[in-house]
Amino acid sequence: MPGLEIRPFEEGDLEAAAALLAARHAAHRRAEPLLSPRFESPESARAELVSVWSREGTSGAIAYAGGRPVGYLLGGTKPSGTWGPNVWVESAGFAAEEAETVRDLYAAAAQRWVDEGRTAHYALVPSHDRDVVDAWFRLAFGHQHTHALVEAPSAPHPPVAGVTVRRPRRDDIPALAALDLALPEHQALSPVFSAGSMPTLDEARADWEESFDDPDYTAYVAEVDGRVVGAAVACALGKSSLHEGLACPDAAGFLGFAAVLPAARGRGAGRALCQAVLDWTAEAGYRVSVTDWRATNLLSSRAWPRLGYRDTFLRLHRNIGY
Repeated sequence: MPGLEIRPFEEGDLEAAAALLAARHAAHRRAEPLLSPRFESPESARAELVSVWSREGTSGAIAYAGGRPVGYLLGGTKPSGTWGPNVWVESAGFAAEEAETVRDLYAAAAQRWVDEGRTAHYALVPSHDRDVVDAWFRLAFGHQHTHALVEAPSAPHPPVAGVTVRRPRRDDIPALAALDLALPEHQALSPVFSAGSMPTLDEARADWEESFDDPDYTAYVAEVDGRVVGAAVACALGKSSLHEGLACPDAAGFLGFAAVLPAARGRGAGRALCQAVLDWTAEAGYRVSVTDWRATNLLSSRAWPRLGYRDTFLRLHRNIGY
């Protein structure tokens, strides 16, 4: 943008960036009040930025207009082969007074990332700000993943006709292992084409044997006509590494896994499992349930919003050079 002065981000910029981030989060909370209020404080925003800035490989840019800071952008690397040669702009990774400034900041920061060989770029963007989302889209980013939340219910859900939901028994482990494969098998198909690793049935069975009694996780199975056809797992949101910082509401439970066998889909098992997890959320004392899904997963991207989940952040993705 005309009149912008952009330079590499430095540690001394954290204070100015924190004020911009706190203002961004306050606007986000006006659209979604269930997000944590603590990041409206510049002090808490700064603490989150210090955490981001201290991660290995983090770099970025800051923009000034008329001698005043008006935007910043920070990206770092996740040490995982899953994401390719990556750089991530996390939930606290950017803020700007004007959406168009994001494009200039990315242009300034991304050259270094690409020079370093980091060509898979990810950005976690507040979903309520359509101008900001559009600015990222006009940088050739696409919508890959959705983060969403819903209030814990005030009363238990009625049962779904024809579906029985219960806690699993050890003799359900073979069925649970098969369901562990059902989700990645679905995600590998069109139009998702996920490159995530696929466990073997024996690996899935062994994992369930080892973790079955773990008190940190609550599992449910759904039966139709006396057969286990679906499963869901819930836990505290803090167990999820994908929901951190500004994307982590206070007092939140997490719907971390849900799958229904292909032949049983459309009979209400998924809805019954989600309702069981939402009821657990309230019973466990959480006030919010959080989940996430691939935007290209046609089943989950339609099912979870119908059950009340509202998007809060969009994970956007760009693969450089194609």
